[in-house]
Amino acid sequence: MSTPTAVGPAPDHAAGYRAGRTLPLRVEAMRQLRRRRTMVVGGVLAAMPFIILLAFQIGGTPGRADRTTFIELATSSGLNFATTMLFMGTGFLLVIPVALFCGDTVASEASWSSLRYLLAAPVPRARLLARKFAVGLAFSAAAIVLLPLIGLAVGTAAYGWGDLRLPAGISLPASVALPRLAIAVAFVFLAELVIAALAFWLSTATDAPLGAVGGAVFASIITGVLDAVTALGGLREWLPAHWQYAWADALQPQPEWGGMLQGVSLSVSYAIVLLALAFRGFARKDVVS
Repeated sequence: MSTPTAVGPAPDHAAGYRAGRTLPLRVEAMRQLRRRRTMVVGGVLAAMPFIILLAFQIGGTPGRADRTTFIELATSSGLNFATTMLFMGTGFLLVIPVALFCGDTVASEASWSSLRYLLAAPVPRARLLARKFAVGLAFSAAAIVLLPLIGLAVGTAAYGWGDLRLPAGISLPASVALPRLAIAVAFVFLAELVIAALAFWLSTATDAPLGAVGGAVFASIITGVLDAVTALGGLREWLPAHWQYAWADALQPQPEWGGMLQGVSLSVSYAIVLLALAFRGFARKDVVS
């Protein structure tokens, strides 16, 4: 009589399976790059400097107001034009691509009923989120850099290369202003991390991409409105919108870093909490889409 053979537990995965090889960044990046919304956002941001230039050509040099701003100095040089584009984009225009790239990424898969098939690949849930958020951040960074970069090229071609004129009535040499402008762009990206994380969290909580993107944009608008309520006093310093224009401190003759550091610290802190909520919620979510 033969002795029964012990049967061990069934393997958790197929032979040769490696979780670290699933959903490569390159594959996810190419999927997002080929999407129509990516091309539309890129086209709109690339066209904005030309639209503003055309407006200046038709309307003439921006008029001088009682309080000089970067917009009034836009035609002074290519650096001024690039700074103006960053000034115009901060607060709303650049919020939209960040919310779109980070808020549409998971919810769109659910709306297409393809999310469960991605997880059945099988792609670990934490890896799926990490890959999608990393690609969303990369595209957000590209969008934030694209606007002032095209503005610098268009402005230099139209108004020449020169020093950066400041609203205070002084100028920064171009050799000093260019790296300072790069720091300002980096600050804008870091300040938008809270919007990126909020949009991503909403994207894991809903199957409606428009709801995730719209929710993040709406939150940005609300914080901006609240920041304008001076009666809130020191409470406004806890609003990300309160620090969104702190990058202008980097363009002063003697840069002030305090406001930028507070803005980045607040944005990163909020982003960590929101990302933790996204990973925790998605790990327990019953994915049926």
